Amino acid sequence: MSESENRSAKGSTVSRVLEILSTVTEASQPLSPTELAEKLEIPKASVHRLCTTLEAAGFVQSRLNARGLVAGPKLQRLALNVLSRGDLNAEHRAVLTRLSKEVGETCNLAVPSGLEMIYYDRVETHWPVRIQLQVGSRVPLHCTASGKMYLSSLSQAKRERLVDSIDLSRYSKNTITDRDALFAELNTIAELGYSTDHEEYIDGMVALAVAVKDPTGRLYATLSFNAPLMRIPYAALLDYLPAVKTASADLSNIIQNLP
Repeated sequence: MSESENRSAKGSTVSRVLEILSTVTEASQPLSPTELAEKLEIPKASVHRLCTTLEAAGFVQSRLNARGLVAGPKLQRLALNVLSRGDLNAEHRAVLTRLSKEVGETCNLAVPSGLEMIYYDRVETHWPVRIQLQVGSRVPLHCTASGKMYLSSLSQAKRERLVDSIDLSRYSKNTITDRDALFAELNTIAELGYSTDHEEYIDGMVALAVAVKDPTGRLYATLSFNAPLMRIPYAALLDYLPAVKTASADLSNIIQNLP
């Protein structure tokens, strides 16, 4: 492609839309249209117009405080479809299946979506008694192992902003509903590198989660397993941590070697 064709492609609407979406999803914090224009060296008027169109279509959305853009529901669904594509699905499904056999319980992969986590893959246990959280289920951030793992991976400033936006509702007897207590829990999780759910979302359920990281070292997804308390006491969760960490490393390797 000639230099003039390169300039033409960079200035095309399609190219600019793709650059905006790529920058929004890769940014460590929400970016305003003005910040996007400066970062991408695209005229402010064009970026504002394209962002308005993308927001109306559901590909981006404004944060609750209206300061900056994040991925919208349609872009999130698109990402989940990519994650579930045949070849990639087969690879991470093999890891999940192996882990599920090792721990004897249901294993899950989840990704953050706004103020919730979405389960995008799951391998069920063979036991008839199991926790019913199907693929596509949305769960709260503040009282699940996966949600707390995600929150703990954020910078302190971003963590505070997100927690301030959450309704710390009580779901079970052990749900953390106090802001300071939740921050203390997240600090501990960040230090330990794993998160647990001690009957905080569903009475009688425990869970353990770790991060699956992308090539930049950021949390890409969470890997977790949950179990009825009748089968795995809370004190026994850490017996399975080595197996979960090994599976997480394998999943991170798959993600980092995507073509």
